[in-house]
Amino acid sequence: MTERPLLAVDAPSLYFRAFHGIPESAARTTAGEPVNAVRGFLDMLAQLIRTRRPDRMVCALDADWRPAWRVALVPSYKRHRVAHGDVEEVPAALEKQVPVLLEVLHAVGIPAFGVAGYEADDVLGTLAATQPAPVEVVSGDRDLYQLVDDTRGTRLLYCGRGVAKLEDSDEAAVQAKYGVPARWYADFAALRGDPSDGLPGVPGVGEKTAARLVTRYGGIEQILAALDDRDAGFAPGLRTKLDAARDYLAAALPVCKVALDVRLPGFDAALPASPRDAEALLALAERWNLAGSARRLVDALAG
Repeated sequence: MTERPLLAVDAPSLYFRAFHGIPESAARTTAGEPVNAVRGFLDMLAQLIRTRRPDRMVCALDADWRPAWRVALVPSYKRHRVAHGDVEEVPAALEKQVPVLLEVLHAVGIPAFGVAGYEADDVLGTLAATQPAPVEVVSGDRDLYQLVDDTRGTRLLYCGRGVAKLEDSDEAAVQAKYGVPARWYADFAALRGDPSDGLPGVPGVGEKTAARLVTRYGGIEQILAALDDRDAGFAPGLRTKLDAARDYLAAALPVCKVALDVRLPGFDAALPASPRDAEALLALAERWNLAGSARRLVDALAG
């Protein structure tokens, strides 16, 4: 096990957060183009590098933010976030900034990629499962608590309150927060539901009941198996609710589970000590009024 971590960064989670956290009026080019998401994202990366001291970094992207295979299983999956067709509702001012952000990452030498048919979560899950430990996953997405694994050396740096207030989560933290082991988090989420992802959950089963079920029986497969045992100890009303939700639970579990076996493209995760293309980075910093954020990132790399 290497001592310094791989930072596996949920790029959409961070750049959405940056976009909404910094007013457009506070970060523009001389021509008036907003660059708030780019500046905020680069500053987040700089802070992560300074504080976590990684020797490797990968930024995961959504090549497919709403994969057809997940929608086929649970049609309501992320449906409320569809703008038209199957296009995600993204503010126009943010959409224009993402290509700039990717150009900057390329100039710096930090790999950023998605995989067709999968979300950023699945890329992060595969990185956590396949790359040398330790791996620290950086995201504001609760679904990724399922990746926490003390034995393997995988932590979630949850940034629900921002990168400055990271919640460094190990197995004990997940257990304390939700009352379930990290390995059962996806099962817990399928039972409880998640409105932010369009997952309805089992009607009448909230967070506390879901945690009690997982603690007593295990994951969804074990819970459904226990339903067939008349002596398993379910309250009659709860048994009825779960029995009616069998089909939903069987479909929702693979939707909630992060893929661990995505075929990733070739990449070099080694974090450079200086930008791989300093001229390109300088040109981008000048064109997009990013000098301060670019300098802070370069300084963090040299740290």
